Amino acid sequence: MRGLYYIVLVLFTVKFCSCSGICKENEKTALLRLKKEANDPTNVLSSWVEKEDCCNWEGVFCHNVTGSVIELSINGWNWTELKGLKIDDFQWLSSLENLDSLDMSGVDLSEATNWTEVISMLPSLVNLRFSNCSLHSIPPLFDHNSSVLENLDLSLNNFGSPIPGWVFGFGSLVSLEFTGSNFTGSFPEGPFNLTSFTTLRASSNSFGSVLPQWLFDLSNLEYLDLSFSGLEGPIPNGVGDFTKLTHLSLASNNLNSTIPDWLYGCKNLETLIMKDNSLEGTVSDSISNLTSLISIDMSENFLSGKLPSVIGKLWKLEDLDLSENRFEGEVSEVFNTMNGCPPIGSGNCSSLRTLRLNDNKLIGNLPKSFGQLPNLQFCFMSNNRLEGVLTEEHFTNLTNLKFFSASKSNLTLRVSSDWIPSFQASDIVMGGWRLGPDFPLWIQTQQSIMNLDISNAGIVGEVPTWFWNLSSQIRFLNMSHNHLIGEIPTFSISDSSMGSGGPWLIYLSSNNFSGSLPHIPTMVTELDLSDNSFSKGLTSFLCDKKSESYMLEILHLGGNRFSEEIPDCWMSWPELRVVNLGENKLTGGIPRSIGALSNLKSLDLKRNRLSGPLPSSLNNCTRLWKIDMNENELDGNLPPWFGTLSKLIVLSLRSNKFDGELAPELCKLNDLQILDLANNNLFGAIPRCVNNFTAMVNGRKEIRDGDDEMDYSYYVGVFRESARVATKGNMYQYDTILSLFTSMDLSNNSLSGNIPMSLTSLVGLRSLNFSHNQLTSSIPRDIDKMKVLESLDISNNQLSGEIPQSISSLSSLSYLNVSYNKLSGQIPVSTQLQSFSPFSFTGNKLCGLPLVERCSKNPEVENEEEEDDDNEVEWFYVSMAIGFIVAFWGVSAPLLFIRPWRHAYYGFLDRKWKSWHT
Repeated sequence: MRGLYYIVLVLFTVKFCSCSGICKENEKTALLRLKKEANDPTNVLSSWVEKEDCCNWEGVFCHNVTGSVIELSINGWNWTELKGLKIDDFQWLSSLENLDSLDMSGVDLSEATNWTEVISMLPSLVNLRFSNCSLHSIPPLFDHNSSVLENLDLSLNNFGSPIPGWVFGFGSLVSLEFTGSNFTGSFPEGPFNLTSFTTLRASSNSFGSVLPQWLFDLSNLEYLDLSFSGLEGPIPNGVGDFTKLTHLSLASNNLNSTIPDWLYGCKNLETLIMKDNSLEGTVSDSISNLTSLISIDMSENFLSGKLPSVIGKLWKLEDLDLSENRFEGEVSEVFNTMNGCPPIGSGNCSSLRTLRLNDNKLIGNLPKSFGQLPNLQFCFMSNNRLEGVLTEEHFTNLTNLKFFSASKSNLTLRVSSDWIPSFQASDIVMGGWRLGPDFPLWIQTQQSIMNLDISNAGIVGEVPTWFWNLSSQIRFLNMSHNHLIGEIPTFSISDSSMGSGGPWLIYLSSNNFSGSLPHIPTMVTELDLSDNSFSKGLTSFLCDKKSESYMLEILHLGGNRFSEEIPDCWMSWPELRVVNLGENKLTGGIPRSIGALSNLKSLDLKRNRLSGPLPSSLNNCTRLWKIDMNENELDGNLPPWFGTLSKLIVLSLRSNKFDGELAPELCKLNDLQILDLANNNLFGAIPRCVNNFTAMVNGRKEIRDGDDEMDYSYYVGVFRESARVATKGNMYQYDTILSLFTSMDLSNNSLSGNIPMSLTSLVGLRSLNFSHNQLTSSIPRDIDKMKVLESLDISNNQLSGEIPQSISSLSSLSYLNVSYNKLSGQIPVSTQLQSFSPFSFTGNKLCGLPLVERCSKNPEVENEEEEDDDNEVEWFYVSMAIGFIVAFWGVSAPLLFIRPWRHAYYGFLDRKWKSWHT
């Protein structure tokens, strides 16, 4: 064995050792030609001096015996100066006929259109690396039958075309690397003769196709990474011998099958990453066959069923992530299987370092065996349905625990007052646990704590002094929604934490803290003291240190007892993105210096006693998403400069004293989703340009710049935008779905004129209220275009005509009020309309359900029938008269004008008379 070692060492030395005086002249000339033709602004090739042996040049490696250049490695990019070497041609390369390895990673080859000819020029080439070379084209056909190429790296380029089949046609191919090369379309059709192929790295592409079956028939494949590549459809089944696979990553695609059975036969698999897909079904107990597994990540899928308890038997497993799925059942099953130990000599009972089971449907309590994981460092269990009581025993041997997150569960921690945990954690997230009523004293032992969430924990009373001292090292502190009282001292940050960077987040809302506002260090970025009992100190808080510039981005002081004026010293807070002073008793006007907040996105001053006009300086806050000033005493006209706030999503000015007409400049607010100007003194017509509210057409604002969700906090979901919206006859608070809601409320003003026909273009509008105005004319007949309309209130106006029949097709409509107008006719028939209260239609001349007034079946036909009957009666009497006249004169005329008839008639009467009396 020792002899074999020396032979290998000698061969390695012979091949790669560079000795002076052996460089071939023609190869040196070729390399100097390269240096002359290349654009080398950072002097990458500065060591290539003609007087020196080329085998001593940087990046040039020669064969020790023949002197031939066999390897050329040029790192062409200078990350410091952000520029690098550029080569436009490869004609010089033909002289290096013995070259077996060429690495030009980072060299700009964007103009070298003949780059594939390199493979033909170099018959001995085994390794070719053109990574990050700005390549943008690859020929669909290429003849390389004589090539011995084994490793090809084309990663980090921009091809924008499908992978050509010839790339997989090298008979000796061992590895391909296409990471981040913008390959598109389908994989080439196979099969290919790849008996030596072991590695394919092709993540971060845009294939937009299904996985090819032939890829999973490669029996020697060891490493496969196709993550972030736009793959879709099922994972192929029926794979043959795939037992050599050690790394499989199909993460962040759109794969939508169950987990294939062949996966459970990959006994050498060490890394399995299938996160962020649409995988469904269960995880089989056969996963216990994968005894070599070190890391499993199947998060962000639709996997369901019970957690496979046999996972606890994978003794080598260090990282397990099954978060954000639909797993259910008892959480304890996973931990109970970790009690047993593997065979002697194979290591600890569990190697688990990271466990992520958050965002599932797991139930039950953590078992005591949870505390028997000595290597566990990171544990994420939040957003499940866990319940039960945990004691000191549950944490006995977690000596390496650094991060513990199990918030939003119904768990109780019951420990002694002198408990000293075995761990020193940096992050403890236990929001929603029952930790009270006493303040948890064991937190004092956590000297490395940086992130602490004990919100909604049932803690009552004052915060101990030692905690405020400890908090100087905490970056994220959340003690909101408890029953804490007393004053908060001035916050400070320890010297040891000053250099560790931010963010610094303080959330103490929904308690009963009182007194003056505490001063904060300049590096705090988020402060929420809302819904407490602070009554003073606003001016001192904002204005005492005007010379300093604060880093604060979120300031929420709403729901307190401040009764002073808003100070005019906002210049010291240039980073503020959210200001919420709503629901206090603030008086006076809005200070002009608020216009200095150029980063401001949300301004909430609702439900105070503010007065006066809106300051024109607000038009400098062009990044505003939300303005909420409802229920104040603000007055004046609505300023036309509102139109400059092009990013505005929520504008709520209801219940103030604004007057004047609606400025047409409002129609420039394309992103506006919620417009609430109700309960003011506005008059005039509704602008016809309302169809310019693009977000109300599309149902939400256009997504751009990655800010589609109104979530401002460094930690997603900690501080989310909200708004109170009047809809369906009530007030509702919207937060998580605020970005999906659209509403227009102009009620209780003095608006007049028609409802503009352009309104029906707002096909994404969900709530509309024009009630208590002076609108005339009729309801737009094409209102059926507003398919998602859920609430419609146009009551107490002067609208006339009929309710359009098209309104019956609004299947989403769940609230309707058209009462007290001048509407007439029959209420259209539909499932929704007849289910509404009669009060929705009262005060009109309407008939039909749900009103008690019945409509005639067909009034026009009935009128015609009545007219026909009248005519028949009239002609009856006319006929009788004519008949009488004809009969009378038919008898009387001959008697009157013919004498013999008259004498005969009277003789007949005379004889009859005598016979009656005889």
